[in-house]
Amino acid sequence: MSTPNGFPQHSRVCLTRSMEGGAVQDLQAKKAGKAAKKEAGGEGAPPKIGTPISETLKLLPEEFKANMKIKSITPRPPRKPRLERAASLDEKSWRKWRRFRTSQESLTDPNETSSSNGSLQEASPSPPTRGRASPCNPCCQQDSSHSSPDALEASPVGKSRGGASDLGKRASEISSAFGGLLRGKGFAGGKPRLSQIMPARPLPPMELNVASHSLRTANRIDSDCLDYRHYSQHKFGRVSSSLSDSKLQGNGTLYDNCSTDSMKSTFSVLTPIRAKDVRSRSYLEGSLLASGALMGAEELSRYFPDRNIGIFVATWNMQGQKELPVNLDDFLLPTDPDFAQDMYVIGVQEGCPDRREWEIRLQETLGPHYVLLHSAAHGVLYMSVFIRRDLIWFCSEVEYATVTTRIVSQIKTKGALGICFTFFGTSFLFITSHFTSGDSKVNERKLDYNKTIQALTLPKNVPDTNPYRSSSSDVTTRFDEVFWFGDFNFRLNKDRETVDSILNQNPDTDVSKLLVYDQLTSEMSRGSIFKGFQEADIHFRPSYKFDIGKDSYDTTSKQRTPSYTDRVVFRSRYKDDIQAVKYSSCPVIKTSDHRPVFALFRVKLRPGRDNIPLAAGQFDRDLYLIGIRRRTTRELQKRLEQKDQRSSSICSIS
Repeated sequence: MSTPNGFPQHSRVCLTRSMEGGAVQDLQAKKAGKAAKKEAGGEGAPPKIGTPISETLKLLPEEFKANMKIKSITPRPPRKPRLERAASLDEKSWRKWRRFRTSQESLTDPNETSSSNGSLQEASPSPPTRGRASPCNPCCQQDSSHSSPDALEASPVGKSRGGASDLGKRASEISSAFGGLLRGKGFAGGKPRLSQIMPARPLPPMELNVASHSLRTANRIDSDCLDYRHYSQHKFGRVSSSLSDSKLQGNGTLYDNCSTDSMKSTFSVLTPIRAKDVRSRSYLEGSLLASGALMGAEELSRYFPDRNIGIFVATWNMQGQKELPVNLDDFLLPTDPDFAQDMYVIGVQEGCPDRREWEIRLQETLGPHYVLLHSAAHGVLYMSVFIRRDLIWFCSEVEYATVTTRIVSQIKTKGALGICFTFFGTSFLFITSHFTSGDSKVNERKLDYNKTIQALTLPKNVPDTNPYRSSSSDVTTRFDEVFWFGDFNFRLNKDRETVDSILNQNPDTDVSKLLVYDQLTSEMSRGSIFKGFQEADIHFRPSYKFDIGKDSYDTTSKQRTPSYTDRVVFRSRYKDDIQAVKYSSCPVIKTSDHRPVFALFRVKLRPGRDNIPLAAGQFDRDLYLIGIRRRTTRELQKRLEQKDQRSSSICSIS
């Protein structure tokens, strides 16, 4: 009998019995032949371990040699269906340990860039096999490979049939071909996973505050609340929203983690506050550096990281005109600076008869981002202080006082009006004045100045931030930052013809030749007026006196000399606290014989204490609502006019 592959079964029998005795060799040879025929059925002794297969074949009968078809020296075992060997308990525990170890490494590896499901790991080494010592005979090794897949992987036959090691090599080749996308395959029950695709260049660092510079108050968080988001997520979890991640992806909406988190966040973009902080904080008794101080350093750094506030200061002699300019944008919102200022202070001399209408126009122009903190009047002297609506909580009570320099007159046209308050820990004083007019009345104007600094009784209830540097005879020494602006009426000591010739030679901004004859510049250099005050460089044409509605200077019979009567000066207790950004006039407003003059400043702020009288968010609510309604109505009228212009196009037939 022979096996299906043509290999005789009796070839596995080895005739190794030794012959003893030479006399009966022929008889025993015949009996050995008969025994070989009977043992062809598979009942033979196994060959010796050291006997090679070629010597064994020599002992086979000739008839079996004729029927044998040996293709190679190494015989092949019969093909059987490959069955996976059942893993032992040791192997199962080893595989579980390996998976746990792999996942633990992916979690603890700081350089790991995989997804949340795990990362690709290199092919794991084969588990330890539990097997007996295999025999040294190649035949016996092939027999043992029938039932042991581990041995099959180690044999050449196993390799030719695509064992695990061969597949591992192929996987490594694929991984190198695809540039590392497929990093390997674990055959201990693991699945192939793709690694995360990294960007071509490093991403920019994300800051806690993702808001722009103009919205710097939106997303800053207290230093003692940095862990609040983690605590809220752990405690409350995420609130399921209709705008979930899956719906955003399904709709093809472009989004990032920040926008998604803000939509799904339990809290708003405002700074979170712990309940225990609400219980313990007292904003009326805070200290300078305490974490709970409303005026303290922490709040100041949140709203003003560079501790500088932008202030717009303007003065305008309206000449008592009832007609107001159609548009105040060029005056209050010049196009040169990219951003609006944080505070607007406007002083008016000889104001219009309807003061309320003037304030409504200011609110309408500045829009809903600003509120009227305070306004005051002294006869026809008006002053209005507007501030960004989210900064009103850091202001003290606002106080004001007035000084009359012309007692005889029933109409208070000449004098001074002062408004003061503390913002965080910095005290401010704003004074608008109208001094005595006349080309030669320089001494009278100096008297007006001296009377103002002595008679202006400020502050009243708000404490002085630095009383050791204050003087009872000078109100300007009792505040950190002082801005004095108005119609000072100082003229140019030169005739009209000379001034006109200089203006014609330098029509733009070179006015240095005119300032040589300026009375105020000369008096300030002597120290006789505005002691300790400074003025920014002047690069604009004289603001007085114009023909109403025109750009030409006085053409009446008086032929008044053009002069810099409208000015803005400033002083500070501390050096370099005030930086002038811009100093100019507004030539497009022509309803008066004066042109408005304005200045932009950057002022340094300091933290303060909460134990001062606070404004507590007080502002003129009625004015705010009226101004916003007018602004909305104006925008609707513009749209209707544009729509009518498009619909009423005229077609001409030639």
